[in-house]
Amino acid sequence: MNKVISLAAIIPAAGVGSRMGLNHPKQYLKIGDQTILEHTLDKLSKVDLIEHIYIAISDDDAYFDDLELPDNRVTRVSGGKERANSVLNALKAMKGSPPEWVLVHDAARPLVCINDIEKLITTCISADEGGILASKVKDTIKKGDIYSQETVPRDQLWQALTPQLFPYTALLNALDSALVDGALITDEASAMERAGQPVRLISGRSDNIKITTPEDHALVCFLMDQQQKSI
Repeated sequence: MNKVISLAAIIPAAGVGSRMGLNHPKQYLKIGDQTILEHTLDKLSKVDLIEHIYIAISDDDAYFDDLELPDNRVTRVSGGKERANSVLNALKAMKGSPPEWVLVHDAARPLVCINDIEKLITTCISADEGGILASKVKDTIKKGDIYSQETVPRDQLWQALTPQLFPYTALLNALDSALVDGALITDEASAMERAGQPVRLISGRSDNIKITTPEDHALVCFLMDQQQKSI
């Protein structure tokens, strides 16, 4: 990729992690001697193309100021009620000197592979289209409530991961429009799809796990140990 671009990253981290059953946000759980958020920040800080990292944190968060930040590229912004609000707040904080592209990554995905992030950036910039890391669904998928109603063909099913990368202005407009209309937005890609914008699927490692439950945390602790041993 020879094209010179400007790129910033956003980490929405204003959630409370209710499914973890904690009295503090899940991103402050420890993996080894660092919090989940510190591990995630460390990964993004190693991607040279990322010029700045904006973290959307709840205004009453009492833990963030105690973290050891990787470098001076990190800026805290106010988080919102939902993920889309947090990302939009971060985008608006960039308006004075907006980047061309914005990469959004979950705070609770500390296992993301740096090579996957770089592949996402290279593929999207070369095609001049937004995209997301995703992994092909491997399991048999059932549709139903108490009983299985049908088996869903998985040939074209992908599990959405992060990071997700989009042009700054297109993502800002897509999120703003979706929130004004009260649309259900679960990730940046869903806002872009709603706006009729292309979303490329870039294959990423399936161990890029999002920590949502205590079982996820235990698994990520094990995988992080294996990942660090292989470095």
